[in-house]
Amino acid sequence: MSISTSPQAQLLPQSQKRFLPNPRTHTAHLSLPFRPIPIKCASTPAQLHTPQAPTQAHSQERLFNFAAGPATLPESVLRRAQSELFIWRGSGMSVMEMSHRGKDFKSIIEKAESDLRSLLQIPPEYSVLFLQGGATTQFAALPLNLCRSPHDPVDYIVTGSWSDKAFKEAQKYSKPNPIWSGKAQNYTNIPSFADLQQNPDARYLHICANETIHGVEYKTYPTPLNPNAVLVADMSSNFCSKPVDVSKFGVIYAGAQKNVGPSGVTIVIIRNDLIAQAQDVTPVMLEYRIHAENHSLYNTPPCYGIYMCGLVFEDLLEQGGLVEVEKKNQKKAEILYSAIDGSNGFYRCPVEKSVRSLMNVPFTLEKSELEGEFIKEAAKENMVQLKGHRSVGGMRASIYNAMPLAGVQKLVSFMKDFQAKHA
Repeated sequence: MSISTSPQAQLLPQSQKRFLPNPRTHTAHLSLPFRPIPIKCASTPAQLHTPQAPTQAHSQERLFNFAAGPATLPESVLRRAQSELFIWRGSGMSVMEMSHRGKDFKSIIEKAESDLRSLLQIPPEYSVLFLQGGATTQFAALPLNLCRSPHDPVDYIVTGSWSDKAFKEAQKYSKPNPIWSGKAQNYTNIPSFADLQQNPDARYLHICANETIHGVEYKTYPTPLNPNAVLVADMSSNFCSKPVDVSKFGVIYAGAQKNVGPSGVTIVIIRNDLIAQAQDVTPVMLEYRIHAENHSLYNTPPCYGIYMCGLVFEDLLEQGGLVEVEKKNQKKAEILYSAIDGSNGFYRCPVEKSVRSLMNVPFTLEKSELEGEFIKEAAKENMVQLKGHRSVGGMRASIYNAMPLAGVQKLVSFMKDFQAKHA
């Protein structure tokens, strides 16, 4: 039976049926080297130009999801994935069913890597790894891979909960030194780099580029004092939200579930000369060399999550790349912060203005007893997940790449109405 007449296809809207592939079409797949640039993820000339679902205004059925993660995904990406869910581009199966060592999935992961390299302009002397375990697993993997012994010193700048957790985990596998902590100031700022007392023998300097919980984001980056050390950054919550000079870092790592995909994928970008020096006790699944040599296919990777990340990378490129994406993020953040700062104290953002995050905007109410009502009333207006993290309270609006401008505008309009009722 043709997919166009199958019961599954009949359940889809007519506008989406045209994106379904014809299962009777089958030709040999392209044979590709591992890291080609560019890569076409398809089987035939016709499939090379598979039409994508058109970008649409925010669907009335969908909520504005301000969650910190798993976070909202672009609607065009979700519709594209929906159209390819049952059969992926004439392969006869879903991405969730195909072998991770087969030609189809190989083309998917290679295309995802190629597009990510284009987005971030990743130099060729860096490897890209698609891993599992979340960024939290990298808290242990980093010292195990970058320190030759558990006695090696490393430096950590602690600007929030996530960099603090990374520091504490590193204590098991290295000698970490918290050269600065913002805990006494409730993690509302970032230090002056000139004032940092770094260890001249530290193997690396670790930062969290954007603290998801506290809303603190680095606008510039420090340089390790030790000329043989490298800068390491957890970029989970601002990954691919703006251009980054990858060459300034030894390692960048990020959980995908904020800006580039569903939960289950962790991306590591690592300079090649750092890959083969892991401690002997390093578990095989945490050793970068193993994953690099096997092109992220040592074991079964999160295949569908990688496929989804690939669709997001395509979408970001179609928007004009990260320069254009950053402009959109700056506009959204400016609108929201202006509403907070212009509320005469009714709303307050505790973060120092110079380091406010473009991704995660925490704020409180002057009358804290109204916060529960604020969250409840916002949900009635189809704006959800605005409750602040349990460790800090208040509210938090995560406005990642995929949050449309309309979502921020609606939130600001609601905030003004709420203030008018309760000021």
